Amino acid sequence: MPESQTPATELTSQYVAQVTGDLERNTKEQERIGVEIEALQEQLRALQHDHTVLVNMQQALGSASPAAEADPTAAPSVPHQASAEPKQSKPKKASAASAKKTAPKKPATEDSSVKASTAAAKPTLVELIRGHLEKQNEPRSAAEITAALTQAHPDRSVKTTVVRTTLEGLVAKSHAHRAKQGSSVFYTTVAASERL
Repeated sequence: MPESQTPATELTSQYVAQVTGDLERNTKEQERIGVEIEALQEQLRALQHDHTVLVNMQQALGSASPAAEADPTAAPSVPHQASAEPKQSKPKKASAASAKKTAPKKPATEDSSVKASTAAAKPTLVELIRGHLEKQNEPRSAAEITAALTQAHPDRSVKTTVVRTTLEGLVAKSHAHRAKQGSSVFYTTVAASERL
């Protein structure tokens, strides 16, 4: 009887050593892939930030192209996919990845058509700022304009930096005047007769 237990004990210890080694390799691989995913997500966040800045600059310059509207619909679906992938086990990744390649295409076209219809209904930020300046009798700062637009349009997210960039775009196009008083900058509208 002791002879049959010895081979079983040796076989068990070999299996334990093999499983322990496999677990260590698996853990190290998970850590390595986790670091790669985090690095890619950081790159994605940086690209999304750059995209937002570029879209804001494009809006400030007053020219929105259809390509710019299509890109934001694609960008939000990517972080959702990236955050969902680490939670899945390895065998499911291949099938989930192939499903993800086809799934976003239909909603993306729906989102862009919805955005196009809502964009047609809402005035652009440039139009809102220009309209606000035309109603004012005295110069306004970017912060004052932001506060007024936020109060008038609570459904929109209006940031002071975007308003300031838009105002500078209007100044560059001679649609607004900039006046500096100390460290503050104030903006006024340009009369239609002055633009011509």
